[in-house]
Amino acid sequence: MTTTRITTLANGLRVASEEMPSLQTASIGVWVGAGARNETAETNGVSHVLEHMAFKGTRQRSARQIAEEIEAVGGHLNAYTSREQTAYYAKVLKDDAPLAVDLLADILQNSVFDSDELARERTVILQEIGQANDTPDDIVFDHFQEAAYPEQSIGRPVLGTSALVSAVTRDMLHDYMGTHYRPSSMVVTAAGRIDHDRLVEMVGEAFGDLSGTNGAPFGAAHYVGGEFREERDIEQTHIILGLDSVPYGDPDFYAVQVLSTLLGGGMSSRLFQEVREVRGLAYSVFSFNTSYLDAGLFGIYAGTSPEDADEAVAVICDETRKVADTVSDEEVRRASAQLKAGLMMSLESSSSRCEQLARQILIFGRRLPPEEVVALIDQVDAATITRVAKRLLCGAPATLATLGPVTKVPDVETIRQRLM
Repeated sequence: MTTTRITTLANGLRVASEEMPSLQTASIGVWVGAGARNETAETNGVSHVLEHMAFKGTRQRSARQIAEEIEAVGGHLNAYTSREQTAYYAKVLKDDAPLAVDLLADILQNSVFDSDELARERTVILQEIGQANDTPDDIVFDHFQEAAYPEQSIGRPVLGTSALVSAVTRDMLHDYMGTHYRPSSMVVTAAGRIDHDRLVEMVGEAFGDLSGTNGAPFGAAHYVGGEFREERDIEQTHIILGLDSVPYGDPDFYAVQVLSTLLGGGMSSRLFQEVREVRGLAYSVFSFNTSYLDAGLFGIYAGTSPEDADEAVAVICDETRKVADTVSDEEVRRASAQLKAGLMMSLESSSSRCEQLARQILIFGRRLPPEEVVALIDQVDAATITRVAKRLLCGAPATLATLGPVTKVPDVETIRQRLM
């Protein structure tokens, strides 16, 4: 049984923790309910630049001092940006929790965004963008997202583009942070060897002066679907097929997770068995479901040889369509067991617990007890899977992104017809 404690400070900042008494470490983080979806077309990438710049010096510490202080106690400090959230987190020995809170509070409230540091970090981020562009099985996912949600913030890359990142200024960073890094849109979470009352005291002292109300929310997502193709002279053809899916709060959310696992989530899945084991058409093939607050995207990725691309697509479409017709109870039990095992195993990691706690509070306003999630997964049966598969396949446009030698990849309308 997981015991979660949540306290809301006077300024609206939520502080949540889960104690794991057997550990000697603590994971502590600050999650912000803002990311790439909060950007405009002109400021795409600013969330990610801000995440980098938070570590590049404050009014109290230089970038080097930040790194030296956390590593002097054997801890680590990191961050990431997604489309709807930005996270800053640390893992330390239990006695060093005050330092972790102090460092997180400092970088999120006192960053100076020095012009010289910004110029250097722009170069680093441009290299990161270049690396992504040079990694076909990475960048194809950005193209897939944009094809599904064209001309929308949810469809734009989290990293931004080279041109836009090059144009980010100190004022843009200050404006974005001032608008979106507000107490009511943030949560401080901790898991591990941590005392909740002491955590609340530390966070209250470190973040007590943080104030302000939330800025304008992002626009609603509108799934469109479509096609992206890029011819590249490389060894493999990278393909993602996708469909409109469900947001976090949808009653079918867990059923879609089971469906994705059953279809392409492991070595026993239908796609792995038919595409890789039986036909040898791909080394890597898997399905995934990405949910958002108001939208979702179901996809299947495969990396295949150019001469096998058309057959690989045909088999993927056929196997996906078959799930809407016949599913065995044994398949559902196996997929459900994978999901439940992954959930329970993640509870053994303080870092995973810390992240789960933060994300669920930002998304649902509460911690979802693991027992509740397991019960929801257990409610999914074969009839539910076929119904949900039909829901995903019924009429909505498909999305295709393909990169490499793409001549033998069918167009998106041909794919859509084969899925029906």
